[in-house]
Amino acid sequence: MGSPKQLLEFQGQPLIVRVAEAALAAPVWPIVVVLGAHADRIRPTLAHLPLLVTENAAWAEGMASSIREGISTLQQFSRRLDAALIALCDQPAFSAEAVRKILATQVASGRSIVAARYAGRPGAPALFLRTHFAALASLTGEEGARTLLNAGSDHVATVDLPALAMDLDTPADLAAAQLAR
Repeated sequence: MGSPKQLLEFQGQPLIVRVAEAALAAPVWPIVVVLGAHADRIRPTLAHLPLLVTENAAWAEGMASSIREGISTLQQFSRRLDAALIALCDQPAFSAEAVRKILATQVASGRSIVAARYAGRPGAPALFLRTHFAALASLTGEEGARTLLNAGSDHVATVDLPALAMDLDTPADLAAAQLAR
């Protein structure tokens, strides 16, 4: 992308700030932001927000290392948290409303994992009840929590959130997202 994705401007804000503010507007707390590469450049953009910001020293390993760091930070903050919602900064349609729909689906379904569904499959953002914290803390590699999301209908419920299919991985993605808004 030519610069850290988290700092790319979308509708006048860095992507990381947009996602953080959407999470803060949702009925979830605390909000943990896991930074990896370029943490020193990204951290100042979040200084004005009431967040727990942590650095993932193993960021080059892949997404799983960021999930492990986030879960570790949550557990250090409180041993009594019921769940963790994992979101990504490169989904411009992420919103507090998406979080509310995921939370409502968990209550209605009783499932221990609830994920957004788009492009025909479950994905982030996704809610994991505490029973999955050990599995999240032991993930490895780039795939993140995909194995847990594909665990089957006994554990996983989904919410159709097709707008979240757009993620920003290339300059062309960013340009298309800017035009779509």
